[in-house]
Amino acid sequence: MTQLNTPVARVSDPGHRPTPPPSVPRGRRPIRGTRRAFWLFVSPFFIGLLIFSIIALFWGFYLSFTRAVATITPTDFVGFDNYISLLTDPSFLSSLLSFTVFAILVVPTTLIASLALAMLVANLPVARAFFRSVFFLPTAFSYVIASLIWKLGIFSGSTSSVANSVLSSLGLPTVDAWLTQSPYYWVVIVSVRLWLQVGFYMLLFIAGLQRIPETLYEAAAIDGLSRGPRRFFAITWPQLRPTTAAVMLLLLVAAFQAFDEFYNLVRTIPSVRPPLLYIYNLSFQQLDYGKGSAGAFVVTAIVVLVALLQSRFFGFGSADETKAPRRGARKGRAS
Repeated sequence: MTQLNTPVARVSDPGHRPTPPPSVPRGRRPIRGTRRAFWLFVSPFFIGLLIFSIIALFWGFYLSFTRAVATITPTDFVGFDNYISLLTDPSFLSSLLSFTVFAILVVPTTLIASLALAMLVANLPVARAFFRSVFFLPTAFSYVIASLIWKLGIFSGSTSSVANSVLSSLGLPTVDAWLTQSPYYWVVIVSVRLWLQVGFYMLLFIAGLQRIPETLYEAAAIDGLSRGPRRFFAITWPQLRPTTAAVMLLLLVAAFQAFDEFYNLVRTIPSVRPPLLYIYNLSFQQLDYGKGSAGAFVVTAIVVLVALLQSRFFGFGSADETKAPRRGARKGRAS
C-alpha cells in the first residue's frame, strides 16, 4: 500500500500554531437582546395565566370548602358541606339529567352527520376545498349570534318563521311554542349546536379518511368488495376507530360546556338548565361562591371520569394497531 507522506505537526513543535475555530456566519450569530425581547413578549401571557388560571383555580378550590356568600374572602371553613349540599340538591341533579338528554341527542347526531358529510366531500370529483369551507364556515360564528338567529328568525313561533313555513308547505300543523314546550325546545337547541359544530368534526373525519391507504380499497376491489355499505363497515369504519374515539370525547366535553344556547334560548325553564347554567345562577345570582366553586369541581370530576371511561371502552388506538405488533414480536422471538 502506498502511504501518503503528509507532514504531521506535533504539539511539542515550537513552530506549531493551533488551528483557530471556524468562524460563525454573521447570519447565524445570536442577536443581542433576543432573550430579553422573548421574556418581554411572553411575560404578559404568563402573568395572565398565573393570575386568571392558576391562582384562580387554587382559590376556587379553597372557596369550595368555605361558606362564601357574597364574598371571596371567607373565614368560615365548612369542609365538604358544600359538596354534600350540592349533590343532594334536586336542581343540580335535574341539571345533570338535562345534560344527559342533551348529550344523548347531540353526540350521535353530530357524529353521524359529520361522518356523512366527510365521506360526501372526500368523494367529490371537484370543488372539495369549496365545500369544506362552506361546511366549516359556521364554526366561526358566535353561539350567541346563532342562538338569536334561531330564536328570532327560524323558531320564533310566528307563522312567517322559517320552521313554521316549512311545516305549512308540508301540510303539517305549525308550532307556536318552540322555546317553551317539550320536546320542541330540544329541536331548537340540538339544531343550533349541530349547525355550529358539524363542520369542525367533518374536517377531523376527512383527515382520518385521508390516512386510510388506497391499497386496502384496491385489494378489496380485487376480492370483489365493491363500493357500498359492505366496504364501509369492512374497511372504512375500522380504520376510522381512533378518529371516532377522539370525536366522541370532544363531543362529550363540548356537551358538558354547553351554556350559551341554553342561556339565550331556554334560561327561563328551570328543568332544562345544564350544569354550567346552574352553577352560573348559583354563583352570580345567588352569590354563593362556595357552593358554586364546589359545583365547578364536581362537573370537572364528572368530565374527567367520562373521559377515562370513554378512553377505557373505546380507546384512541385500534386494537389491531396496538396488539398486532406485540403478537408479531412474540412469534419472532419464538422462531
